[in-house]
Amino acid sequence: MPRLPRTFMDYPCYHIITRGNQRQRVFMNEKDYTVYLGILKKAKRKYRILLYAYCLMPNHVHLLIESLSSLNMSKFMQWLNRGYSAYFNQAYRTSGHLWQGRFISKPILKDQYLIHCANYIESNPVRARMVENIADYKWSSYKERCLSSEPDLLDEVRGHFEE
Repeated sequence: MPRLPRTFMDYPCYHIITRGNQRQRVFMNEKDYTVYLGILKKAKRKYRILLYAYCLMPNHVHLLIESLSSLNMSKFMQWLNRGYSAYFNQAYRTSGHLWQGRFISKPILKDQYLIHCANYIESNPVRARMVENIADYKWSSYKERCLSSEPDLLDEVRGHFEE
């Protein structure tokens, strides 16, 4: 029986989680993380997605995103995951599924929980005991969101999506 399509609402934020197939590593070295972030940047522009926080863990990814159109959410994730999978399979001479099933999407309202969700996402490496200090982890949005005045990948949280 085919899966039912996801239902997304226009404008709310979503905490997106996508895991490596059978919890396998999806980032083997620094180049992999960098390539993923490059694909993410392109996907944001292509599908008009706002990114508020992210954390790339060795075997999964967390994103806190917002979209003007609910129709763009699945297309954005499909383009992002397929693009990175193609890179990974070519780089490591593998084939098949890199990601485990469909991505998880949890709607987040733009209130205090949005900040809590961003903190939760960026704290993953501390909880996984990969680093003691959140600022020491290179592959999350923490430094850009909390310590930098120069925006790179993240968008400013707004009351509504500006067209």
